[in-house]
Amino acid sequence: MEKRRPAVLFDIDGTLVDSNYLHVHAWQRAFHEAGLPVQAWRIHRSIGMDGSTLVDELSDSADDAVQKRLKDLHTRFYDASAALLTTLPGARELLNRVAERGLQVVLATSAPEDELSKLRSTLARDDLISAITSAGDVDQAKPRPDIVNVALEKAGVTAREAVFVGDTVWDVEASARAGVPCIAVRSGGVSRGELEEAGAAAVFDDARQLCDHLDDSPIAALT
Repeated sequence: MEKRRPAVLFDIDGTLVDSNYLHVHAWQRAFHEAGLPVQAWRIHRSIGMDGSTLVDELSDSADDAVQKRLKDLHTRFYDASAALLTTLPGARELLNRVAERGLQVVLATSAPEDELSKLRSTLARDDLISAITSAGDVDQAKPRPDIVNVALEKAGVTAREAVFVGDTVWDVEASARAGVPCIAVRSGGVSRGELEEAGAAAVFDDARQLCDHLDDSPIAALT
């Protein structure tokens, strides 16, 4: 059997698409609507972790019915702002450059299918993508390594044959637990210091800066 090409695994929210703060606003409205107001900064600090974990922690372990309502409200408010979704600087070019190097482009996200559809439409690069994960692939997402492991399996590569690109501490931690080096970008709103302290192999401002320095990044070692 022909060996699969090495892969670059990409988180999407906050890494390729400017969506993190839309999620913050949607969650803030959801908690307010449910009578459990949460400050925006606390929500932002939780963006990127498993959605059920986020709801459980920020609702102080509210009962199942309340947590389900919070998720439904978030979906409604996020959908209402979906027209504001846009790619982050250099995102499409980065995917192009990775594919041109003969590497697999893999979307490693735990977004539910409805959100994923919007993100893929915004990226408009489905022709380059060799594998995609979603919320339906795992029971728990980041910072657990499950979604990274599923992405590796779908790409047909080992951890040594992949690099992960993400924007949160949760991405870095999940990658480390899966044994995959993580390149972090600051476009999700997390500081360089926090990303480095979490164990990021390299930190760039955004996809464009990573694209400009691709030859000096861990991605270059895959080719």
